[in-house]
Amino acid sequence: MKYTWATATDVGHLRDKNEDAVAPADDGSGTGPLVIAVADGMGGHAAGEVASRLAIDAATAGAPVDQDMAARVERANAAVLAAVDEDPSVAGMGTTITIGVFEPNGTLHVGHVGDSRLYVMRGMSLEQVTTDHTWVMDLVARGQISLADAATHPRKHLLSRVVGMAGVTADEIEYALEPGDRVLFCSDGLTAMVHDFAIAHIMSEAETPSAAVWALIEAANAGGGVDNTTVAVVDVSA
Repeated sequence: MKYTWATATDVGHLRDKNEDAVAPADDGSGTGPLVIAVADGMGGHAAGEVASRLAIDAATAGAPVDQDMAARVERANAAVLAAVDEDPSVAGMGTTITIGVFEPNGTLHVGHVGDSRLYVMRGMSLEQVTTDHTWVMDLVARGQISLADAATHPRKHLLSRVVGMAGVTADEIEYALEPGDRVLFCSDGLTAMVHDFAIAHIMSEAETPSAAVWALIEAANAGGGVDNTTVAVVDVSA
């Protein structure tokens, strides 16, 4: 498979700083293996920015062929916890992370913690591959509330699992990509502002990954831009 990718992050309209991180920083193309990751930090002051960058750097380090996504996320978690041990003033900082390793044969290995997301668009269908680790989605999983209730719940953004939490475990997913697929990684700065229907429309209309990335960021900002928005798009071809 050939992969063509683009990434970008934007502070939005209301935040003073950007606590998101993305890797790689540059657009490109190749046959893989390719590592893509998005992280959305939290913790106040500079802590969120520190947590997301530490997590991205640790999770993407090492050989690109490393398919052990649990180990990648464990390295990210250890890096954030070690930083807290060294500087107690950043206690409580954490970050989401969604990371993918794209193999040359089209297999995508995913590690995921938090409410950043991974989608795959195939034809005109947009599939959310990851599940948000939020308090309300945990209620949905237990059958206590419906998905419709979750969408409007006042605590829908309260995370139940983050990197920076002792003993955190990652969701591990394996996905078989096909030529023509378009893969989206994003922080919740996008999904909180832009409905999945609009994301699908933008993804289907954009001619290139770079055009898709910036159209999605512009849509998030047009919707209010209340948070940092980070987007990575990968096109898959034979």
